[in-house]
Amino acid sequence: MEIRKLGVLGFGQMGTGIVQVFAQSGYDVVVVDRSEDIIKRALEGIDKRLAGRVEKGKLSQAEKDAIMGRIRTSTRIEDLKDCDLVEEAIPEDLELKKSVFAELDKICKKETIFGTNTSCLSVTDMAIATKRPEKFVGLHFHNPAPVMQLLEVVKTLMTSEETIETVKKWGSTLGKTVVVAPDVGGFIVTRLFTPFLLGAIRMLEEGIATRDEIDTSIKLALNHPMGPLEVVDFIGLDTELYIANSLYEETKDTKYAPPVLLKKMVTAGWLGRKTGKGFYEYK
Repeated sequence: MEIRKLGVLGFGQMGTGIVQVFAQSGYDVVVVDRSEDIIKRALEGIDKRLAGRVEKGKLSQAEKDAIMGRIRTSTRIEDLKDCDLVEEAIPEDLELKKSVFAELDKICKKETIFGTNTSCLSVTDMAIATKRPEKFVGLHFHNPAPVMQLLEVVKTLMTSEETIETVKKWGSTLGKTVVVAPDVGGFIVTRLFTPFLLGAIRMLEEGIATRDEIDTSIKLALNHPMGPLEVVDFIGLDTELYIANSLYEETKDTKYAPPVLLKKMVTAGWLGRKTGKGFYEYK
C-alpha cells in the first residue's frame, strides 16, 4: 500500500511538530483536536516557524503557503476516516489511547495503518484495542519533530513485516532516519536517555553540582545543544515523571526511580517551560 493521505490526532506540542513534518514533506494532512483554541495556537506556531525560515532565505513564500495549504484541521475524529496512516499524539494515558484507537478502528478504512507517538507506553496494549494489530506500530518522533532526524518505528509481536516495510519506506520520505525498535519500555532512545536526565536531577538534589554547572558541563563537554535540566524543562517535568514511573514499574530497575525533587516540583506545579517555571524560569 502507498501512503499518501495522513492523519494526526492531537495538536499539542508533539502533534504540531509532526503535522509540520508531514506537510513539509508534501503530504496532505488532516489534524484533529477537540479544542478550537489548541488548533488556532498550533497553526499560528507552525506559521511562525515557517515565516522564520522564509526570513532566513531557507524557504520561499510560495513554499510556505503550499505547506500551510496542505494542513486541514477538524474537531471531528470522523474526518480521519479516509487517511492511509493515522498518527496519534494525545497525552500519555494508556486507557485514553486504547479508547481512541478502538474508535478509530471503527471509523477508518481497513487498510489504514495506525501509529502512536508514545515514548514509553506499551504499543501492544494499544494494538489489541483494535481489530488490526498487524497494521499497528509505534511511530516515535523526537521533540522538536521538524528538527530531530530520528524516527523510531516500534514493532510489536503482531505487527506484520509488510506494515514495517511500508512504514520504513514512507518514513524515509519525511527526511528521517528510521530505526526499528522492539516494544519494550522506552524503546531505544527513551530507555537510554531517561537515566541520564534523572541522574542530573539527583546530582542537583544531592548538592553535588549546581543547575548551571550541570548543564554547562554537559553542553561544553558533550557538545549537547541543551543541558539535561534544560531538556527536562522542555519535555515537561510531569511528562518526565510519568515516563520514569512507567519505566520503573515495568523494569523495577532503580535507575528509573524518579528522584524526590522531581516529584515535589511536579506537585508544586513547576512543570518547566509550559508553566513558566521548572529548573529555570521563563517569561
